Amino acid sequence: MVALVAVAGLCPVAATRAETPPEGLAASAGRIEADVRFLADDLLEGREAGTRGYDLAASYVAAQYRLLGLEPAGDDGTYFQRVPMLRGQRERDGARFSISREGRTTEFAFETEFLPTVNYTLGAAEVTAPMVFVGQAVRAPELGHDDFAGVEVKGKVAVVLENAPKRFSADQRAFYASTREKLAELERLGAVGVIFLDDPVNEHKRPWALDAPNWRLAGMRRLDPQGRPVDDFPGLRARVYGNVKLADAVFAGSPHTANEVFAMLDKGELRAFDLAGTATLASRARLERVESRNVIARLPGRDSRLSAENVVFTAHLDHLGVGAPHGGDSIYNGAQDNALGVATMLEAARLLVASPEQSRRSMLFIALTAEEKGLLGAFHFAEHPTVPRESLVANVNMDMPLLLADTSDVIPIGIEHSTLDAVARGAVAEAGLTLTPDPQPEEVVFVRSDHYAFVRAGVPAVYLSGGIKLLDGSDGLRRFEEFLSHRYHLPGDDLAHPIGWSAAARLARVNYRIGQAIGDAEDRPAWKPGDFFGDKFAR
Repeated sequence: MVALVAVAGLCPVAATRAETPPEGLAASAGRIEADVRFLADDLLEGREAGTRGYDLAASYVAAQYRLLGLEPAGDDGTYFQRVPMLRGQRERDGARFSISREGRTTEFAFETEFLPTVNYTLGAAEVTAPMVFVGQAVRAPELGHDDFAGVEVKGKVAVVLENAPKRFSADQRAFYASTREKLAELERLGAVGVIFLDDPVNEHKRPWALDAPNWRLAGMRRLDPQGRPVDDFPGLRARVYGNVKLADAVFAGSPHTANEVFAMLDKGELRAFDLAGTATLASRARLERVESRNVIARLPGRDSRLSAENVVFTAHLDHLGVGAPHGGDSIYNGAQDNALGVATMLEAARLLVASPEQSRRSMLFIALTAEEKGLLGAFHFAEHPTVPRESLVANVNMDMPLLLADTSDVIPIGIEHSTLDAVARGAVAEAGLTLTPDPQPEEVVFVRSDHYAFVRAGVPAVYLSGGIKLLDGSDGLRRFEEFLSHRYHLPGDDLAHPIGWSAAARLARVNYRIGQAIGDAEDRPAWKPGDFFGDKFAR
């Protein structure tokens, strides 16, 4: 646990505030439930970015903003910020992954054994080259770690395992586990293709067969002002993901077997080495330009000076849409992920609007698009904000609260990085809740939700998820893990399963109090001295 840090001018609780919001929990819970029941209804067909279902959800959120009297803060005096993107639809025909050794070629099966990614620059791509194993593709000289030591990557297909070294701190591991960081380093070193290989631990947590049928779901990339795809890494012409069952074939004839490599992974002793044979990777996709929208509103602050600054509340509005059927259902409603997060943000906005005295700083509320495609709406706003970039003082994010029942705790994700630590702890204590450490830090959630786009822009962020101490006495951790294994990113994340509406109301109040405290403090939130992310990204 990081110690509570008191910072002058940034008090955990604004002293001028009433102890409780203007209405009771039951009213808040009812409003949140009403919002979720609309946003997670089959009518919206899973709210995939760039679809009619998402547009209906965006119009609903804009109507709620208008009902609250919030100012439009999008493009051209509207509630909407346009996000130009390129959609890539993978095709089975033209996809290939094979390995050739000693005159023999082994072809692997599409979907059951491998899946290609989309080349957003070319649409269709193919590469044949020697293979090299580069561990988890992490180069961190400041930590004395280099997965590329002793091998030449240029002109080769790199074989890469997920995540980052266990010996790294949680912050370091989160940053270096990012696929974006790995691809950037591989492209810089001259690799021409990538094979991301699953491992036995990940396969046990989330079997390949659960998600592979959804290869038909489209991927997306943002477009820059010149119409080029962002973060496509065109030097890496072809990339595939491989089932862990392919590991023996990938490492055959090489200095180490697959079992030896996975043993090294478990011990934290991975090292790079050249692999026998050459790999052929190929992909083909249909590309089309699409546009989706962030939904943005503003509550002006009361202070003539500080009202020019903005506290940004975010929650992603999109989900996966319509996909492969499971249990006869093909609509991925995303009730927890993230209709509940959007509804919680809307309730925090209602409480802030109804507060007896408005905050000194202004508040922005953003329902973000294309989080499920790679945090695209958040990165677009962070790079092209509709308010002055320097006015963004903090981000309060709400993503998949995972409230499976009424709870007495919340889980903080990354609050220890900045002075928002003290603010969040004060707000949680005021609500009568406790903090529970992240039960799955190896999942590196800190880089997998929209707040990370703001962190990379130098803006301190706080993200609180639902807890695991359930008031009904059931095993919260077990239910948490069961959701991630059997309902997360599947049609089972719907309204057929219980949701802790009272817990959602408490979480909305916690975020409301956090917003108040940031909004009234004399000083902006600041990164803690020596913080890993602060040192990398602070403005």
